[in-house]
Amino acid sequence: MAGHCGARAMAAAPLGLRAAGSARWVCSAAAPRPWKLFGAMCLLRLPRITQPLEKEEEEVAALMEQIELERSHYSDHEMRKLEEEEQLKKKMESLYDEDEAPGKTVIMVQDLEEKWEQKFLRFKAAPRITDADKSNDRTSLNRKLDSNLMLLVKQKIGNQELWLLPQVEWQPGETLRSTAERAMAMFLGDHIQAKVLGNAPFGIYKYKFPKAIRTENNVGAKVFFFKAFLQSSDLSQAKLKADHLWVTKKELGDYLQSEYLKKVNRFLLDL
Repeated sequence: MAGHCGARAMAAAPLGLRAAGSARWVCSAAAPRPWKLFGAMCLLRLPRITQPLEKEEEEVAALMEQIELERSHYSDHEMRKLEEEEQLKKKMESLYDEDEAPGKTVIMVQDLEEKWEQKFLRFKAAPRITDADKSNDRTSLNRKLDSNLMLLVKQKIGNQELWLLPQVEWQPGETLRSTAERAMAMFLGDHIQAKVLGNAPFGIYKYKFPKAIRTENNVGAKVFFFKAFLQSSDLSQAKLKADHLWVTKKELGDYLQSEYLKKVNRFLLDL
């Protein structure tokens, strides 16, 4: 590659020629790179709730629950309930004297169960379908709670504005991972809490510039994709870019160009 130091060529060159050619190799290392390098971050909000079960899954779950019930032993609570029922039966038959068991708790199992039942009746589960789902607000994190959501931002590439994963150009001295992290911070601010997965990219997308601006030393760009999991759903401190979206894998096709989408789909797993 044109922008690399010729380490292999130097090793293969005769010893007498290495010193004379060393200046040329240093100059080659400083030559312009024909490909611009970019780091991009695939930031995912993981599901908050489980997906609804299919009919077959519900049948298997019910079967496993029945098997577990039939093979299970009594719990401490059930043993206590049986004991109290036996004591109550003896009392009704006048064979049980309360003085025989001093210090027994006044709260009976039946009282506890009634208390728990009342508490359960007051409980109201949060809806699976949120207001953001109903209004199809794709800028909100509070939607599609049973699916992964990915951050997309609108960026200007040449004369076009495109939806992309957050990306910035690599700067000398950076690792590609730190470039991707800088891209994430640029669009979300420094308050974002995210766990980056590994130091190696998950994918790469390469494209050439239009012929009108393409040169020998400016052929195109290579985008290296990294992946991170959002650790906090509270983005009140984050400086979110105005043009941003949180979308599912199925919704990516509404925004990403086809070739770019193919590369992104290769490292996305949405079960």
